[in-house]
Amino acid sequence: MIKDVQKTIDKRNIALQRVGVKDVETLLNIERKGQKTSQKVYAKAKMSVYLPSNYKGTHMSRFIEILEDYRKENLIGVDIKKMLLDMKKKLESECSYLKFDFKYFVKKSAPRSFLEALMCYDCFFEGTLDENNNYKFYLGAKVPITTLCPCSKEISNYGAHNQRAIVSVKISYPEGNHIWLEDLITTVESCASCELYSLLKREDEKYVTESAYQNPKFVEDVIRDVVLKLENNSIINYYEVEIEAFESIHNHSAWCRQIKNI
Repeated sequence: MIKDVQKTIDKRNIALQRVGVKDVETLLNIERKGQKTSQKVYAKAKMSVYLPSNYKGTHMSRFIEILEDYRKENLIGVDIKKMLLDMKKKLESECSYLKFDFKYFVKKSAPRSFLEALMCYDCFFEGTLDENNNYKFYLGAKVPITTLCPCSKEISNYGAHNQRAIVSVKISYPEGNHIWLEDLITTVESCASCELYSLLKREDEKYVTESAYQNPKFVEDVIRDVVLKLENNSIINYYEVEIEAFESIHNHSAWCRQIKNI
């Protein structure tokens, strides 16, 4: 019999909170709003478990085996809680952690020409399961927007500087509830000076430029507006919001962050 080195005793008496694998490339099943069937997207998985102080190491190959089992059943991403339970069982651990990072594409129409093109958003699903099998799920997205500086507009005789910004949002809500990625993205975009689009004709560019000028916002304004909308959503019980504006007249970014348990 081949010796199981991972299960040999470690005498340093240090338990490890998360041990596992990351950047495991896989295909993820995503439910899309308004569509009856799920669609596959390319994703990177991060998987880990709690390692007791007396174990030398965990069995890394078992993480991949679990992913393969779910891939064969076309269930990766469909039931994250069950995957976490399987990780605890197969790796003989008290707690488990799982995250999928992926690119999510949404079809958007330009504001005036109404020409359609795909917008890409960096998104993630994240889940944890503790020693009492308490399950926590997180939904996240990075949403690009336009901001226009209120100060620049106020003090200038004409024009105002604007910039592209990224709003990163992470939310949690009770098991049994659901929030669509599309709705989370739309919530953030509605708080910008103006949305971003992949395809713009001249009439669209005129609309975007003028809309941003009529709706100037600091990063503080954007994050406060996003927070208000999240707090007014009755099922959201936790959120993290961060915005970074890539300043067009400075060699640095403007940045703001807010975290809250509701």
